[in-house]
Amino acid sequence: MDTLRRWWDRNWLQVALIGLVISTAWFARQTQGGSLFEVYQLFTRPFQSNPSKQELLTNAKVVEMEAKLQQVEKENQKLRELLGYVSQNKEKPIAAPIVGRSADHWWQQITLGRGSKDGIKEDFVVTAPGGLVGRVSNVTDRTSRVLLISDPTSRVGVTINRSRFMGIMRGKSGNKAVMQFFERVPDVRRGDVVTTSSASKYFPSGLPVGRVESVNLSQSPAPEAVIVLSAPTSVLEWVAVYPVEENSDLKADQAKSK
Repeated sequence: MDTLRRWWDRNWLQVALIGLVISTAWFARQTQGGSLFEVYQLFTRPFQSNPSKQELLTNAKVVEMEAKLQQVEKENQKLRELLGYVSQNKEKPIAAPIVGRSADHWWQQITLGRGSKDGIKEDFVVTAPGGLVGRVSNVTDRTSRVLLISDPTSRVGVTINRSRFMGIMRGKSGNKAVMQFFERVPDVRRGDVVTTSSASKYFPSGLPVGRVESVNLSQSPAPEAVIVLSAPTSVLEWVAVYPVEENSDLKADQAKSK
């Protein structure tokens, strides 16, 4: 008995600590740590900031205003780019926002937020930074529908800028188009710049269209080239619309044929 008493006197503190650890672990498991979290919150609450409802609302409004400001800045930047592009043209284009496009006809047509009351008419030319976008195919008082040059039904007279070889370009329902040459052996290379030709019926000559991506000289009935369009049609938000007079070169050719 004396031996047990002496052992207890020497080890009672260790036994008490082990018991405390075991009971704490069991309690935490039973409560899934909830009580410990509450104890932690109790001791740390004096050191934590507790924002009021008004502060939370104010912070939310600040975030909202920052988001709106960023959006306005982006729109202003796009408008400045468009206005800079418009100022470089001899004609006086009508700046028009893109207000609609169908997911089913993404590369075929777009709807503009300007119409006949703004001076837009059918067959007006539509351009953007990068070059030709399309032409107006339908007009209402306040809106206009644009047939994109990427539409498979679209036809544009184009020429290879470097060699002046001409052809007809049709869309491919993407950011690419196909140019079919008039000549059997055209002088064309990958990377050549493509512009509208002087024989184009609906567009003035010299408008940038794109660059040659690949060439197939063995294609029948005529050689073809794949053109990557230069105007980023899929991400445009504004375009420039303006009338175009029939090309003087084309008028002269028609007069001679008569």
